[in-house]
Amino acid sequence: MEYTNEPIEKVILVGTDSYEALDELRELAETAGAETVATMVQHIDTPSVSTYLGSGKLEELAAVIESTEATGIICDDELTPIQMSNLERILDTKVMDRTMLILDIFAQHAVTSEGKIQVELAQLQYRLTRLTGKGRSMSRLGGGIGTRGPGEKKLEQDRRVIRTRVSQLKRELAEVVNHRDLTRKRRGENPIPVFAIVGYTNVGKSTLLNRLTGSDVLAENKLFATLDTTTRSIKLEGKKQALLTDTVGFIRKLPHNLVDAFRSTLEEAKYADYIIHVVDSSSENAEDDMRVVYETLDMLGIEGKKILTVFNKIDKLNSKPVSNAWETNEQESSDEVETHIRDARAYMTVRISAKTGEGIEELIKSLSEMIGQDRKYLKKLFSYSEMSDVAEIRNSGSVITEDFREDGIYIEAEVPLRIYSKYNK
Repeated sequence: MEYTNEPIEKVILVGTDSYEALDELRELAETAGAETVATMVQHIDTPSVSTYLGSGKLEELAAVIESTEATGIICDDELTPIQMSNLERILDTKVMDRTMLILDIFAQHAVTSEGKIQVELAQLQYRLTRLTGKGRSMSRLGGGIGTRGPGEKKLEQDRRVIRTRVSQLKRELAEVVNHRDLTRKRRGENPIPVFAIVGYTNVGKSTLLNRLTGSDVLAENKLFATLDTTTRSIKLEGKKQALLTDTVGFIRKLPHNLVDAFRSTLEEAKYADYIIHVVDSSSENAEDDMRVVYETLDMLGIEGKKILTVFNKIDKLNSKPVSNAWETNEQESSDEVETHIRDARAYMTVRISAKTGEGIEELIKSLSEMIGQDRKYLKKLFSYSEMSDVAEIRNSGSVITEDFREDGIYIEAEVPLRIYSKYNK
């Protein structure tokens, strides 16, 4: 769905950390279709329980709203109902918080039925705690950020009706999750290795997927350009085959409702065999972005998997190109030294540009190496009554030799450890 013919909202970004911390909020606002006309920060350890900002800062903010003719403010934290209500009363303007902004973006970008269910569920759970006193503020909104998705009329319904809708959405989502689990189970029966692509939002995951598989997944220079999981097949070296699964981008201060609602999507990484961690090597916040990604993976209980960290967007770096080869974490990487970025949790690292294609061959080699290290060389003679077993070897491994003999089919192949243990008896 496209949202057109809506006036561009002029907003002031407000935070309690630093002006640098508002850079991401500015990108989020731009993605939602708003124009940032000013930013304001009050350096305090704990925001005011009742008004988020102090009284003096509120007077200053009111003057900035008047001078810039801003139509609203966006706070870089999730506001309590009391904070939002008091800010609306004192400033007499539209008040939004970080959670409302992210939910609005998700409402714009959700395409599949699962994505739409997850977004609406998160929005209703968020709004359920903010029904009291919203009539005045919602009547002022008229449209724009914070009003998409379920719509204004649902905010006018009582809690019982909204809770009924939430229960219905949870049942629908459970059916989708069951279908996803069946898909994962079938994928597990067909032992093609799966790589889950994770990373901070807007680091180039979809562009990388398109580059590696020749697919046409939407790839825009915007936060949360794609929300829905996409899986594509890729052919690697030595007749190896793998599946690449793109996931929703991570972000700082991801609302808890969204973590819960999108858990089934995020858990694609949990059920994958390997992790491809994409990092924007040109970003000044690359190390912080990596930290957020790993914190999210830890929160989802994703551990013990080999991680290939891909330092993307090297075309944006001012440094001279250097030789590019994968390396284990024990090795000192000239690439990492040059970009001043290291990933201590990575099993391998590689530098690429998904946009220009530089380093893609080395990346494919690295993927093949990771799979190869978890495979063993099987030599076995199968009788002609065991053709189904031979077919499994062909599908799951890389056949080196296949010799048809009088007493059966002699196979030499690189196969996953599970297949090796099954037939090497």
